[in-house]
Amino acid sequence: MNKTLKIFKHRPYAQIPEYSTDLAACFDLRACLEEGSTLTYYTEENVKSSRVIGGFQAVTLYSYERILIPTGLIFDLCPDQSMRIHNRSSIPWKHGVILCNAQGIIDADYTNETFIMLQNLSTDPFEICHGDRIAQAEIVETIQVSMAEITEAPTQKGNRTGGHGSTGRK
Repeated sequence: MNKTLKIFKHRPYAQIPEYSTDLAACFDLRACLEEGSTLTYYTEENVKSSRVIGGFQAVTLYSYERILIPTGLIFDLCPDQSMRIHNRSSIPWKHGVILCNAQGIIDADYTNETFIMLQNLSTDPFEICHGDRIAQAEIVETIQVSMAEITEAPTQKGNRTGGHGSTGRK
């Protein structure tokens, strides 16, 4: 069944997301960089600062900096949904720029502009321009569960015998 995701353009030059291929699981999120906008970032030394977008509608992310890039969009999610924001495969691979938080999660009750939190792990500057596809997102069903404390540790399940790396490489 095809559901509709309601999206509000918080900034006039924001671009509504699209799926890049017919069978794509995620839709692309684009940078919305308007001239005169102020972006918050952290330097390599972890100092909070800001940059103003100039006439080229672009911003440079220098080595080891972290920055919040606006999408210009507010997502109106259904109460039983959340949105998961992921890296696009090409940007980390080719440029060393990743999502700082590994995966962004937008809850249904978040009704402000969505920002993409990026970090440059390479030694090369990375330019982000207005309209660049900087992340991808998917809508997932939210399942809230009840929490119950138990008084004994869980018993062994299946044939697992360890944790990190216990199943080997091959």
